[in-house]
Amino acid sequence: MPSDRPHRPAESAVSPGLTVSPEPSPPRAGAREWLGLAVLALPAMLIVMDMTVLHLAVPHLSADLAPNSTELLWITDIYGFLVAGFLITMGNLGDRLGRRRLLLVGAAAFAVASVLAAYADSPAGLIAARALLGLAGATLMPSTLSLLRTMFPDDRQRTIAISAWMMSFTVGASIGPLVGGVVLEHFWWGAVFLLGVPVMVLLLVLGPVLLPEHRTPSGRRLDLASSLLSLAAVLPAVYGLKEMTRDGVDVISALAVVLGVVCAVTFLRRQRRLDDPLVDLGLFREARFRVSLGTLAALSFVMFGINLFIVQSLQLVHGLSPLEAGLWILPGSVGGVLGTVVATVVVGRARHAYVMAAALALAAAGLALVACTGRDDFALLVTGLAVMSAGIAPALNLGTDLVVSSAPPDRAGAASAVSETSNEFGGALGLAVLGSVGIAVYRTRVEDTLPEGVPPEAAGPAADTLAKALEQARQLPDEVGTALAETGRVAFAGGLSVMATAAAVLVACCGVLVATTLRHVRPGGPPAGDPDPSAPDPAQGSAASA
Repeated sequence: MPSDRPHRPAESAVSPGLTVSPEPSPPRAGAREWLGLAVLALPAMLIVMDMTVLHLAVPHLSADLAPNSTELLWITDIYGFLVAGFLITMGNLGDRLGRRRLLLVGAAAFAVASVLAAYADSPAGLIAARALLGLAGATLMPSTLSLLRTMFPDDRQRTIAISAWMMSFTVGASIGPLVGGVVLEHFWWGAVFLLGVPVMVLLLVLGPVLLPEHRTPSGRRLDLASSLLSLAAVLPAVYGLKEMTRDGVDVISALAVVLGVVCAVTFLRRQRRLDDPLVDLGLFREARFRVSLGTLAALSFVMFGINLFIVQSLQLVHGLSPLEAGLWILPGSVGGVLGTVVATVVVGRARHAYVMAAALALAAAGLALVACTGRDDFALLVTGLAVMSAGIAPALNLGTDLVVSSAPPDRAGAASAVSETSNEFGGALGLAVLGSVGIAVYRTRVEDTLPEGVPPEAAGPAADTLAKALEQARQLPDEVGTALAETGRVAFAGGLSVMATAAAVLVACCGVLVATTLRHVRPGGPPAGDPDPSAPDPAQGSAASA
């Protein structure tokens, strides 16, 4: 006769004289690992500074090297193109050859390329040096992030370490314009590239002492066809999106995006057939990986699109100099640091997803403040930027932690590379989409409110960009020119408002998605109550034992 008592779990069948040992806690990091974190934060900060100071150096190198418009575009863009294109390949190389080894090789290459860029005597030479910098930079990011996964196996410590590492980006973005301005005031334009040399030398000296080595035990070879396909997918797509942002949609940019999509589909199909793929598509079955990855891409989408317009607004709408604009961006950096510190403390006492969702809600509130700014709302704009950054920074940190921890230790490099690649795509797409929205609103409002007396030859350029409108205004009689400049500034503020509204809705939706789908997720393990995708199927195990 069957018993009415509920079925008891298998653990209860253990003999009373025996005890089941709890799963051992992962080892905690010591002083060596925390010193290693400080070393790893340096190249991260340098990469952001390198991108910032180049923009400041463009007028100086243009006067010295006299590049044409096409060469100047490649000088500024080739670095980002190659970083984005080689991230996946370099992440997998680090898993196979050794993450510390690849990091040190990349650091040496970055130092050499920095010297070549500093002393380049032609546009072609500078483009080649920037290309080498991009290739070396692609080795630094995934190697650094995956080493953090190895150095800090404890969930709580890893969250703190990744937050500190991500904070170095904020610091680099904050001090980059200030350091670059000081260097350019006393030295020639090439000196901005030499800032990275002592940092990389320090990494080469301390890295072998403080950083552990880790690589995949299998030692299987990298699939060259997959590497080429990943490159063919990323480079045309990023190039096409950047060209759309700069010149609008045309045949070449559209074909580049289509080519990238076709190569991406081919790449994914190949990954399904390989025993050891470059990208483990099984990771996307985990909610913490796919939702966190999508959220990171959405945040990059928002940041790249909104920040560009905010910087332009500070200078063109509110009349600040580049240095003054850089100083007024500092409240945003401070907000990001404070938000990260608070979230790192709170996440030890609350669920990961709820803290991340709260940060996203704060970011949406900051964007809503930016959306409410008008032509003269300078204080509200700066406040909105600070609140937005205070939410976005910790959301990025916690999302990155979830992505990295969702991958097995031997695939951390590949997972880190996928995370960074999604950020690159999100940023490029944000510039293209949000930038197009802001420009479309600007053009429509200028055309609808064009002051009387503006000649047709000035009306066309004025409706193109605010910078051109202000240039045309300076060439017109005082009354008409003042009216045209004011019309352009009001229209630009309206475009920023529409962009920020759309971005606030997107970030708020991400917050709801994170709170509802990841509420049971632990950073270092599978979701509570859900099976671990990497674990064997219990049914298969029962059948085998039978």
